[in-house]
Amino acid sequence: MKQLRPLLIILGTILWTGFATANAAEAITPRAVIELYTSEGCNSCPPADHVLYEINQERSDFLALSFHVDYWNYLGWEDPFSDASYTKRQRDYASHMRERYVYTPQVVINGSHVIRATAKQQITTTGDEATPLQVWADLSLLSGAPAIPASGKVMLGMTDTPPPGQSYHLWLVGFDREQARDVRSGENSGRRLVHANVVREMVDLGNWNGNRRELDFALGQACDGGIAILVQEGRGGPIRSASVIRF
Repeated sequence: MKQLRPLLIILGTILWTGFATANAAEAITPRAVIELYTSEGCNSCPPADHVLYEINQERSDFLALSFHVDYWNYLGWEDPFSDASYTKRQRDYASHMRERYVYTPQVVINGSHVIRATAKQQITTTGDEATPLQVWADLSLLSGAPAIPASGKVMLGMTDTPPPGQSYHLWLVGFDREQARDVRSGENSGRRLVHANVVREMVDLGNWNGNRRELDFALGQACDGGIAILVQEGRGGPIRSASVIRF
């Protein structure tokens, strides 16, 4: 019994430390959302991947995301991070902006500005000069350890609310902080490619009418970079609000 109290103190300290760590991550509204559409099967993409990597390192006020499309997988290398839903997202942008085709690499800022993907200065300047995102959305975590799938709540309209009469679409994304792969075939054969904030899961949370609302969420896989909620004017429209928690 003499050893029980010190043991309880140690266990209590461990539990408290774990609780504090789980709750240390705070949601922030980024200055801008920068989406890079890229592919490991495209030999034009590595310079753009590098630019986004640098921006992510230098600008914590931006939310940089790498969406890997699947339409170059037939060229001899199947991008392990590609997903048809990311291709669909890029096509929605193209349709909304009345572009005739999609291509990589492409950068879209706040869902409304298309910028040359290797033009680092232009990307950061456009992000700085874009209309600031609204504080309409917030995130809280119930479980946020990088080794397990994140779950929690999306809170809408708690701090501020949008003008009435507009409907918005909600997307939840989970991303890995960094991924690197040795490409063994295709256009980038023999190269080691490094990517920042690789989107691993994108969940369609449906529409929001602007009223106060709370939604529970649970990702299907662990993402060690963080999670974000994007509030968008329809599919392929401008992003009006966002919130991100980085792990």
